[in-house]
Amino acid sequence: MAGLGTRFLPATKASPKEMLPVVDKPLIQYAVEEAVAAGVTELIFVTGRGKRAIEDHFDQAVELEMALAQGGKKQLLAAVRGILPKGISCIFVRQAQPLGLGHAVLCARPAVGDEPFAVLLADDLIDAEPPVMRVMAECFARENCTLLGVEDVPRASTASYGIVVPADASADVTPISGIVEKPDPAAAPSTLAVVGRYVLMPAVFGLLADAQPGRGGEIQLTDAIARLLPHERVLAMRLHGRRYDCGSKLGYLQATVELGLKHPETGAEFRRYLAQRGG
Repeated sequence: MAGLGTRFLPATKASPKEMLPVVDKPLIQYAVEEAVAAGVTELIFVTGRGKRAIEDHFDQAVELEMALAQGGKKQLLAAVRGILPKGISCIFVRQAQPLGLGHAVLCARPAVGDEPFAVLLADDLIDAEPPVMRVMAECFARENCTLLGVEDVPRASTASYGIVVPADASADVTPISGIVEKPDPAAAPSTLAVVGRYVLMPAVFGLLADAQPGRGGEIQLTDAIARLLPHERVLAMRLHGRRYDCGSKLGYLQATVELGLKHPETGAEFRRYLAQRGG
């Protein structure tokens, strides 16, 4: 979460993009809830300068809780206390420079240790039941290897993603023999794109540690995974549900509308409002 959020300026000048609300929860909370639903108990947030609001969001707000309790606002008090369930620990790691996703993952190495771990990118809000990471964790328990969450994208969009070379492009879970970072559409080996969900084996840390900057002068996670392929099995797993690219204004607005329509408090009235507008 160490990016600068430039596509949402000026809103993100002083507030982290990950704290932008979708209805009544910030983006980062959706990612945390998905991880917790998968059985994760240790959360590692890789942040950057100006991201203190994220740490505050998951900390206890004693004064706020006291005010809500004294005001008899039990439902709001429960919502605030439920932001982080009991038994979940948080570690906050600073990425001093925005040197790419691979570098951000590497920053978490001291906290992760020599264990498999999941990576969730809060920009990709995935509305799915059961939650995507729970399904990936169940698959990992069977396969015990690196998993990459993928979905089909238009060929014209391959230059925005890491694209895999699948053994069977139509399968729900398939081995891959290659992965390319942001290929031109004409050169893309498939249209299966990696979209913000990974379960990685710890060997990737060593490859990231000695990686050279790739496309855009950044340490690319895609490049490390490509170097992992000759040594370990890597599977691509099609993700279910609907993904919203909340790193873009359009995707963020789409998520706000669709989740607003599903929200128990706002859904019915919001639907009537859109119908009156012909939406």
